[in-house]
Parts: sequence; C-alpha cells; structure tokens
Amino acid sequence: MILSALLVSVGINFGLCVIYICLFSILRKLPVHADVYAPRIVAETKNDSTLERLLPSSSWVRMAWLPTEDELLMRSGLDGFVFMRIYIFSLKVFTFAAVVGLCILLPINYMGNQIYIDFFDFTNASLESFSISNVNDGSKRLWIHFGAVYAFTAFVCYLLYVEFGYIASKRLAFYSSSKPKPNEFTVLVRGVPKSSTESLSETVEKFFSECYPTLYLSHYMIYNTSKIWKLLDDAEKIYRKLVSLKSTKQSSQRYGRVGCLGLFGPKVDLVEYYEKELEVLEDEAKKQQSLLNGKASYLLSHIHILSSTLPHSYVTRELRAAFVSFKSRIGAAITLNIQQGQNPTEWLTDPAPEDRDIYWAFFSTSFLTRWIGNVVVVLACTALTILFFIPVIIVQGLTNLYTLEILFPFLKGILNINVVSQVITGYLPSLILKTFLKIAPPVMKFLSSIQSYVSHSQIERSACIKVLWFIIWNVFFANALSGSILYRINVFLNPKQIPSILAAAVPGQASFFISYVVTSGWTNTASELLRLTPLIFSYIKRIFATESDEEFEVPSLSYAREIPNILLFGLLGITYFFQSPLILPFLLVYFCMGYLVYRHQLLYVYSPKFETGGQFWPIVHHCTIFSLILMQLIAIGIFGLKQLSLASTLTIPLPIITLLFNGYCQKRFSPLFKGYPVELMTKKDKRDENDPTISEFREKLITAYQDPALKPIKFSSTTDNINAPLLAFET
Repeated sequence: MILSALLVSVGINFGLCVIYICLFSILRKLPVHADVYAPRIVAETKNDSTLERLLPSSSWVRMAWLPTEDELLMRSGLDGFVFMRIYIFSLKVFTFAAVVGLCILLPINYMGNQIYIDFFDFTNASLESFSISNVNDGSKRLWIHFGAVYAFTAFVCYLLYVEFGYIASKRLAFYSSSKPKPNEFTVLVRGVPKSSTESLSETVEKFFSECYPTLYLSHYMIYNTSKIWKLLDDAEKIYRKLVSLKSTKQSSQRYGRVGCLGLFGPKVDLVEYYEKELEVLEDEAKKQQSLLNGKASYLLSHIHILSSTLPHSYVTRELRAAFVSFKSRIGAAITLNIQQGQNPTEWLTDPAPEDRDIYWAFFSTSFLTRWIGNVVVVLACTALTILFFIPVIIVQGLTNLYTLEILFPFLKGILNINVVSQVITGYLPSLILKTFLKIAPPVMKFLSSIQSYVSHSQIERSACIKVLWFIIWNVFFANALSGSILYRINVFLNPKQIPSILAAAVPGQASFFISYVVTSGWTNTASELLRLTPLIFSYIKRIFATESDEEFEVPSLSYAREIPNILLFGLLGITYFFQSPLILPFLLVYFCMGYLVYRHQLLYVYSPKFETGGQFWPIVHHCTIFSLILMQLIAIGIFGLKQLSLASTLTIPLPIITLLFNGYCQKRFSPLFKGYPVELMTKKDKRDENDPTISEFREKLITAYQDPALKPIKFSSTTDNINAPLLAFET
C-alpha cells in the first residue's frame, strides 16, 4: 500500500469519528435519549431547548475522567475494573514502544536504502520504506533493533508481573470485603446416581449427610420446569394482548374474531374474552392445586395460580443435579476439590454461580452428552475458521489493483482514477473484513452456550477465548500469510521454517494492518459512544410501542466482543513494534479513545449482569505472552534474512526466557484466580459468626437457587394498571 492510500483511509475514518462524537455530544443532552446514553443514570433535566444544548460539548470526557478507580470498581464490578486495566496496561506498553519505535527505530528504517524512495513523489512512496525491510542487509544498525527487542520484552514482562499481582490483590480484596453470598456456601452437584429405592433428593441428602455430617446444611434439587415456563409464556402473551387492547384509544380494535388466525368465528369483545381466559386459568389452577399431594404438593403450594395448573408429573420430575449448601465456605471448598464418588462420571462438583448468573438450559445433560457437545463445538469452530478464508481472500484481492484488473477487466477505467484506487486499496479491504468479523462474537457465544455451561459468565468467558483465537488467525495470520492455501499449510508442514516464513510475510502487511486499526479501532470506538443501533430502536419503539411494553432494560457490556479486539490490536502493536513502528501512533490513539469511551460507558450506560471475579485477566496475560513469542520468532527470522546470523542466534533464548517467565507467573498468580485461599475463607467464616443475621441468611440458602418457575408468583388478575407486569417473581 502506498502512503496516499493510507492517508485516504485515515482521513475517512477520522471524519467518521468526528461525526460520531459530535452527534453523541449533542444527542446525549436531550432528555428523550436518556434511555440510550445514560440508562443507568436517568437524571432530571429541563425541557427547554436552548442553543447550548444543540452545540457539541466535551463534558462527557470530564465525566468519564473524574471518577476514581474505587468508584469505577463499585459501579462496574471487578470485571469492568479489569476491562479498564487492559487499556491502562496497553497504554503503558505502547507509550514505551512509541518512544523507542518512533524516536530510534523509525529514523533508522527510513535512513536505509534497500527500497528506492522518490522524494519528489513522496505521497506515492511505499510504506515499506518506514519498515525494517528498508534497512540494508548485514547492516550494523540492525543491532539496535536487536537491543530494542530485548528491552521491549523485558519491559512488557515487568508490566505483566506487576499487573497480574495488582489484579490478584484487587480480586482478593473484593472477595474479602463482600457480604456473604449464597454461591460462596454452595456447590453444584451433577451426575447424581439413580436409585430404585429412593428419590434423587433422598440420595443427595443421604450421601452428603454421611460424608460431611458436620458441614452439610441443605440441598435444593433441580427440576425440569420447561413446561411450566411454556405455560407462563402463554399467559404472558395473553396478558400483553389484553393490556394492549385496554391502552388503545380506538374502540373498533376491541372487537374481533378469535378463531384460526383471527379470520373465523363470531366477533366478540376481545377484552372480555381475554379476561375470561385468565379467570379460567385461575380457577383451573385452584382445582389442580387441591389435587396435589406429597412432595409435589409441597412444591406447588409455593407456586401461585398459573404454575399450579400443571399435572403432578410435570413438576415432580427431578433432574440428576442439585445445589448443595454447607454451613461454611470451607465446607463448600473441600467438597469442590475432592472427587466424591468411585465413578468419576458421578457426583461431579462445580462452583455454584450467583443466582443472577445461572443458565438453566443444560442442568439435565449427562457426562457423555457434555463431552460430545464439546467435540461438536470444536469441529464447528474449526469449520468456521476455514470458511472464513473466503472473505480473507476477497480482502487480499482488493489490496492489489493488478489482480482486480485481471479479474474485472471492465473496471480498468474506473480503477485508474486516483481517488477510487486509493479508497479501494486503502479503506475498502479493512471495512469488508471488519463487517465479516461482526458475525464471530454471536456465533461463538451460541457455540459456547451449547457446551453445557451452567452460568452466563462461563459462556461469556468461553466465547471470549474462541473469538480471540478466531480473529488472531483470520485477521493476523490469514492476512499476513496472504499466499495460497498450500503456502499456509507449508507453515505447519515445516515448523523449523516458521520464523523465516513469518519474517518474509509479516512485514509486507504492515500497511494493511495500519488501515485495519484505523477502520476497525478508531471508528468502532467512536460509534460505541453514539450507540446508533439502540438509538434507532428507541425511535422505532416510540412510534410503534404502546404503554404496556416492558421497561427498558439496562444493557451489559459484551466482554466476548470487546476484549478480543483489544488483544488483537495489542498483538499487532507488539509484533510490528520493531518491524514497522509507524503503526504505533495509530494504536496509541485507539487506546486513548478506548480508555475514555469505555470508562464513560461503564459508568453511565452498562450495568454488570454477572461477576467472574476478574477471571478475564489470565486471558489477557496469556495472549500477551503469545504476542511476545510471536514477535521474537519473527525477529529470529528477520535477522536471518537480513544476513545478521549472530543476532538471529542470540535472539533464540528470548522465547525460552519468556516461557519460563510465564511459567513462574502461572505458579505465582494463577491459583488465586482458580479459587480463594483458605486463609481468607476462614476469616470470613469467623466474621460471620459475629454477624446476627447469618442464621437468617442460612435459612434462605435453601431457596436461593430455586428455579424462578418454582418461586412464588404474583398473578395480576386485573389489568386496570396497564404498567403492572403479569408475573413478578418474589425475592
């Protein structure tokens, strides 16, 4: 890519960023958009439309900057705090990289004469003139690059160690200061063995009472409630129709046919019809409730109205899973880390998620089903990665005008227009790739959701890892190794040649990745402020929605979408640090924008829906280590290709040292992210002994993990208040 094409891409994306930020700074001040730009904080505002309100302002920057880290931690949780630490870590890394790269390495690269530079036609010069490719083969100046690689590795490793320790200390402090939570005392048990003489509930109680007589407190069996939810959903639909009819001002809409598709049958008053339907459901519920007995009767006595219409078999079907609660955190920790039964596929224990974090879909799956599901997901991810070669090939074809002229000879006249060719080669490829990549997070989230995870946080973390490696392969490797498919396969058939192959392929793609950072990084971050999709939906909702519609739900940040993108840009910056330092200022702008934008979003837009306790940070650590090793392998190959064999040989120990450092960090910090130390749990247990409310807390443990379908339900038998929900689960 020539410099003029890059400047066109930068100009287009910079203009889009300015437009997005200006629109946001205007729209955010209008009260009508409070549910889009400040769903967490809907402040009282005046209704007068003044000129000042319609002028862009930067007050949101101050609002995002002023809150302290403790305030951010309190509002966004530890996961939001860790998310922002990724930006802080990246800013530290690339500030150092920019100082070294732009002040030392870039001038050295440009002073070489390996590539001819026409100073009279500078804008059409190749960007490779700013890369290590322009340094003469065998030049002693390459030793400066060698020293920079070692210095950068040492600096990044130091930051990784400090940050890992800081996040670990925050995780422990966050746990230590938190109030007692049911999941701290509870373990999820799956694979409960069936017995011909006793129910599954009795089996669970007998097993844990015998094995943990002083620690066991209670248990709650998990039931198949899918049909209950079906009834509740049907009732909700009837209620919504009734409320919609009552809220309409046109009396003609109150009358209609209730036959097939509303086309057959006599015309009736729909309001009266639906009210009678709800009354029938209530009467039938009371009849069914009086017929219940035994354990099902006890359970269904807690289900008011609709859910009690179920036959006995619908609710009494126990699944082979239960939440088992203990008197102390130590008891739950002991159970969690010891194999319970002689058969490894039975009595499987997992940490219990928070009640708000539970994903109820896969509690009934067996060990074999979960194993098969994992295999299917791996195959699906592999197939998706292979299929994604198609848009990658398209993108790489667009970067080469000569290839386009051969494939589409009728476009030759248009392609010869300077502006058109610059837009096609500089802006369009990265835009197309960014568009295709938007399918990755939802697809990977779906694949993770069918892996039998029992919490939304597990699904999000698994999807984050899948998306990360998907985009690293398809954005970095597939584009860097932009030859034929056989050329890519050759990388794996000849592992000894990996450094030299990467060294030959990666530097030439620096211009494409700079354009990708600008297109996907800058523009996406600015568009995150504008929140264009929620804004459009809010307008549609105002036009078509009735007063009966549900209240606006505060959104949550998708870590599976955002964290992989940040880490990908980090990988690009680390690998191109010494090869093509020109990418570094563009990355710094991206990280600065991201820090301000997402700090604002976490404080005023997004609300945490679950809490993993900072378990996204190990993903960041591992990806950074991978990026360092990749940079070092490329350095080995480049120094070899540049006929500086001694520097290439002396770089070989660097990946080994990095792996040893990573091993030490795993031993030092990783155990703190897999569980909590006994020392802290003991302190919290002793503190609970002096808490007068702990007895009441333990009594509530038995219902803390009750399926919402089995919880007491308030049924709104009247629709006079059209804003009242049909079903409200009691706490």
